[in-house]
Amino acid sequence: FKCNHSQRFHSLTLYLGKRDYVDHVQQVDPVEGVVKIDPSELGGKKVFVQLCCAFRYGREDLDVIGLSFRKDIWIKHIQLYPEAGHKPTLTPMHECLLKKAGEQGHAFTFDIETNLPCSVTLQPGPDDTGKACGVDFEVKTYIADVEDPEEKLDKKDTARLIIRKIQFAPDATGGPGPKADICKSFMMSDKPVHLEASLDKEIYYHGDPIKVHVKVNNETSKTVTKIKVTVDQTTDVVLYSADKYTKTVLSQDTFEGSLAITPLLVENKEKRGLALDGRLKDEDTNLASNTIIRPGMDKEVLGILVSYKIKVNLMVSSGGLLGGLTASDVQVELPLILMNPKPQGKLTV
Repeated sequence: FKCNHSQRFHSLTLYLGKRDYVDHVQQVDPVEGVVKIDPSELGGKKVFVQLCCAFRYGREDLDVIGLSFRKDIWIKHIQLYPEAGHKPTLTPMHECLLKKAGEQGHAFTFDIETNLPCSVTLQPGPDDTGKACGVDFEVKTYIADVEDPEEKLDKKDTARLIIRKIQFAPDATGGPGPKADICKSFMMSDKPVHLEASLDKEIYYHGDPIKVHVKVNNETSKTVTKIKVTVDQTTDVVLYSADKYTKTVLSQDTFEGSLAITPLLVENKEKRGLALDGRLKDEDTNLASNTIIRPGMDKEVLGILVSYKIKVNLMVSSGGLLGGLTASDVQVELPLILMNPKPQGKLTV
């Protein structure tokens, strides 16, 4: 193991072996860590460690004027010092971290519930400062008299690290892809235009080309001038309001029957509010993966729901004095699932 994730503040040092925790649908990787505690600097106070999943929807600096733009979705506390009964089964990860922390190390384990959302960041604008809006997970150790989430803590008495809860695509991604068609008749024409669009499979990996198959059977006298393909990301903020907004992340025109498209974050860096997979500091990330909703899950707890759709539009020209018909007159939509592939072999932590 590479035990290289830590943060130290005065008498506390927080160690984690990794920052990404995988949601395997049936269970989530446990958060295993160690806190190094120097009792001589505690002044008789206690030491706690907490794991919190929170939804942030405003700037942190507004909290000073009494406006709270953070809502805790789920939170767990463990008292580490003095010992209060938390004795996790030690794993190779713990052993590695305890070796680094020395005799003052105290191990802990958090089990993340499966109904919690994955980490999502809403892309900030160029003038936005502070932490980005979205859903994040934070491990924090702190010194306090009692376990009280409302107690104001001195920064010198806390150490914290942001972690990510992530999902990978299932092993089987080659199932039948979606298909949609429409038959459209126009005024002054007794024959229709038939449009059919389909994908090769149901799930695609971020960065991989997506082949969109398009078939057009035009029995009218009108001319199909081009085919427009767009990919839209819909973000549904369900935790505190009914906000739902859609942003186009790719738009391409073609004069052929099919084309390959690849929606990428690098081409959408300026779009404020675009949903991204959770990021650590300024690391690169990608467009947010689809939200996978299990049967019986409370959508509100998920905070942010992300989905994609591909729209295929025929640009049909009527000619003459009537001008052209708009692209929306002949349109089909296909659902798109974008996810990250499972890493090959064993995860390096």
